[in-house]
Amino acid sequence: MTYSVPMTKESYESLQEELKRLIREERPRVIQDIAEARSHGDLSENAEYDAAKNRQAFIEGRIQELQGKLAMAHVVDLSGLKPDKVVFGATVTLYDTATEEEVTYKIVGEEEADIKLGKISCTSPVGKALISHKLDDSVKIKVPSGSVKEYEIIDIKYL
Repeated sequence: MTYSVPMTKESYESLQEELKRLIREERPRVIQDIAEARSHGDLSENAEYDAAKNRQAFIEGRIQELQGKLAMAHVVDLSGLKPDKVVFGATVTLYDTATEEEVTYKIVGEEEADIKLGKISCTSPVGKALISHKLDDSVKIKVPSGSVKEYEIIDIKYL
């Protein structure tokens, strides 16, 4: 059985761009830095050489990590769907019935989640609770603090 990770198109493209940059720019640059540091002589006391080797190890590790993520990625395409319910990749605007404030979240994969950017994981308590609900639904969600919040879904977009 193959394991796949749901991912938005934007996140997939971002990971691809980072991988290209690391392979095309960072890897050659660090190889050149290592060669230059070697030319300075004694490697046992060469801080430039050690720093370049550490940077190389980081870059190679990140390249492998990105290749693995991209290989397991399942890009979710919402282009043919009608935005009538909350699904992975949807941008949802909620009305907090207690505070009377609106908040907007995009439902994304765990790797993409960043609350500061309004991106919540589909496996988070809020993300899980919202999945499959429709416009104008009232949803009660037990949040990580332990309290129960009630939201009304006031808008769903598939961007």
